[in-house]
Amino acid sequence: MWIAGSSVDTCGQTLDLFSTHLDIELLQRLAIALFIGGLVGVEREHRGGRDPMHFGGLRTFILVAETGAVAALLSTTMGSPWVFAVFGIGMALMLAAAYLTEARHADYVPGLTTEVAALVTFLLGGLTIVGAPEVAVALAIVTSAALTFKSGLHRAVRTLGRDDISAGLKLLFATFIVLPILPDHPVDPLEVLNPYRLWWLVILISSLSLVGYIAVRMLGPNRGLAVTGIAGGLVSSTAITLSFARRSVEESDLRDALSAGILVAWAIMFLRVMVEVAVVHPPMLRHVGMPMGVLFGVGLILTLWFYRRGGQPGAAAELKLQNPFNLTSASQFGLFFAAVLVAVELARTYVSDDLLYVVSALAGATDVDAITLSMANLAATDGIGLDQASICEVVACLSNSVVKCGMVVTLGHKRMVLPILLSTLILGGAAAGSLAVAFF
Repeated sequence: MWIAGSSVDTCGQTLDLFSTHLDIELLQRLAIALFIGGLVGVEREHRGGRDPMHFGGLRTFILVAETGAVAALLSTTMGSPWVFAVFGIGMALMLAAAYLTEARHADYVPGLTTEVAALVTFLLGGLTIVGAPEVAVALAIVTSAALTFKSGLHRAVRTLGRDDISAGLKLLFATFIVLPILPDHPVDPLEVLNPYRLWWLVILISSLSLVGYIAVRMLGPNRGLAVTGIAGGLVSSTAITLSFARRSVEESDLRDALSAGILVAWAIMFLRVMVEVAVVHPPMLRHVGMPMGVLFGVGLILTLWFYRRGGQPGAAAELKLQNPFNLTSASQFGLFFAAVLVAVELARTYVSDDLLYVVSALAGATDVDAITLSMANLAATDGIGLDQASICEVVACLSNSVVKCGMVVTLGHKRMVLPILLSTLILGGAAAGSLAVAFF
């Protein structure tokens, strides 16, 4: 629209300033597109080496990203998405021709990784203009990482069996199909059993355990006992304790290394509790964080002491851990978790809140996760104070540690018993001291 009079100059100055601002932003977006091309291109340059038939290196990928950005800019300026689509089709045809040329002259069937990476780079270049540059950069980093860690990713996949893949699919089924159809309200007279929340917490625990299980599988049999204890602690610190205690009888010269593996698994349990609390009810972490942090720190110090005294990082750690997720075990944990919630509510309603400490000790002796989630859930719904919920979780962890200490006493080498007993007492003293400072 043309505006007559003196207002033209003022309006023109405003438009000029606005255009300058847009030009600066545009230059920034174009620079991001070039950075994306360079990021992916550096990896492809190293991967291609001196192969004359290899498609694209650093310069090619920078140009591909620039092409995507310019195509998106022209498409936006002209108000037609077909401009970008035509450029995209042209890029796809060029990549197809490059692949066919390489395949014709090669003695093997080449992969499509580089060509697909180039097409992704083209699209990310366009995304920096029409979308969120931050998202484009994040996706470029993921793309570059996927290309760089090719061997590691393939090795990780080879370590997984059909049962592991099946368990992962079941977890996805439980998360994205079962969870959305569950009612999100209490269905019992006590109003403590919310099916949606119960199943969501089951998925949380299963996911944490699955991460540890995959880590153990990826470590393989040639890693140190302490390192295996760290990963195994995410799956089950009880399983680690049981396995290492039995092994100490067969290989008594590894008792210090095995003790280090046991104690680091216990320390990971304390860290796992903090993660669960942070996910379920973040404000509670300020209360439970100090005692759990102290227990985690003391556990690591004890681990380091045993490790330096006789730890053997190269000792093989044979662990027979089953995949932590299947629908049966998930359902069993859900039922146990529901039973803990009912027991807690009955204790609060018909006896006294002080009985919660007894319930926590009894539940923790079997499973720390259930009582941890129960207390965090109660605190989130204002059913219990944050201080009391935090104390209950510490009590549950100590109860669980005492039970695992009993496993070592019963099944472990006699020269392993006293050190683990003393370590358990030290953890108990650290817990009592931190609780006294934090809550009394």
